[in-house]
Amino acid sequence: MTQWIDACATDDIDEEDLITWEHDGHVYAIYNTEKGFFATDGMCTHEEQSLADGLVIDCVIECPLHGGRFDVCTGKALSAPVSVDLKTYDIKVENGRIYVDTQ
Repeated sequence: MTQWIDACATDDIDEEDLITWEHDGHVYAIYNTEKGFFATDGMCTHEEQSLADGLVIDCVIECPLHGGRFDVCTGKALSAPVSVDLKTYDIKVENGRIYVDTQ
């Protein structure tokens, strides 16, 4: 079942950057990439580090703690020490707002 949640405005996220956002006790990350907006879990799968201060280049987020990298478009773990993919979430953009399907 789809549950679209209004997360933020499109202009809340600079290009090649992200924001983290919490809903019902869960942290999500929303990215603004050259390919569009994407959403994943907001915590690294390696040691539960927030990705909020991570570096975004193209469609890759680098965790600020140990430098593990993920593809934000697919959630795929790309480099050690991360080996577990990030969960991704569908998003839609309407009237300058980003909605995340939290299911």
